[in-house]
Order: sequence, then structure tokens, then C-alpha cells
Amino acid sequence: MRIFVIVTYDINEKRVNKVRKILKKYFTWVQNSVFEGEITFGKLEKCKRELLSVIKKDEDSVYFYEMEFKIVCNKKVLGQEKNYDSIIL
Repeated sequence: MRIFVIVTYDINEKRVNKVRKILKKYFTWVQNSVFEGEITFGKLEKCKRELLSVIKKDEDSVYFYEMEFKIVCNKKVLGQEKNYDSIIL
């Protein structure tokens, strides 16, 4: 089963590129510190394990908003929609 997930984070700048690199493997980068996408429960757990190996729990925060039915969540963008996938890190 696939779920729709929005991920936001507040990470120390020393680790932010590592976190972003992990999240880009699983999700679409939509805005600074925000990723979204559909994912299986298994891959989501794998992603979380990878993040736990990089973040410091006493300094960093990663939030996962998990929705089982994407049709309940309609995304509306006011202003310019960012396309971070075209940015080379």
C-alpha cells in the first residue's frame, strides 16, 4: 500500500545536505526544507532509518505528515511553484 507523505525538517547546516540527499531518493523536493510524495510503508521506514543515522535527535527535527488517501489532500500553490529537482547540489 502506498501513502502520501509531506516531510519538513529543521536540521543543523552541517547535516542538512546529507538529509536532503536521503530525502531526494524517496520524495520530490518542493520547497526549502519540504519534500512530498507517494511511498510504500517499507520504503518510508527505510528512509526514516537512514535519517536517524545522520541527524542528532537533540538538535534536529524531521516531521512526517502521513496521509493514506491523497485525494483528501489537495495542494494549492499561491505564487510561483518551485522546481528544486532542476537545481544541482
